[in-house]
Amino acid sequence: METLLDELIKQGFLSDERFVESRINARAGQHGSRRIARELLEKGISESLVATAVDNLKSNDLQTARALWTRKFGAPPNDVKERARQMRFLQSRGFSFDVIRRVLDMDDSEPE
Repeated sequence: METLLDELIKQGFLSDERFVESRINARAGQHGSRRIARELLEKGISESLVATAVDNLKSNDLQTARALWTRKFGAPPNDVKERARQMRFLQSRGFSFDVIRRVLDMDDSEPE
């Protein structure tokens, strides 16, 4: 089995880089960079490869979170309970608290 796996890696059929690229392309429109990074680490991808790949995703987190929030809710929360529900939804999708706050507060400023 080891020989077969080594041969597949040598021929380029098995590649962590290709797996990371494929996973990011499949998940980027629905999940934040934190969740995607966690999933990749759970699959055994090296931290350095994950960090490199996720750095590019972080710049799109606000736009992705806002698009998901608009599709799911479309209106600002009316009360604390609804705000908490919306926050939990975005948090479960892997967005940072800063991104979540900016989405719910309709803050379009650049991150610090």
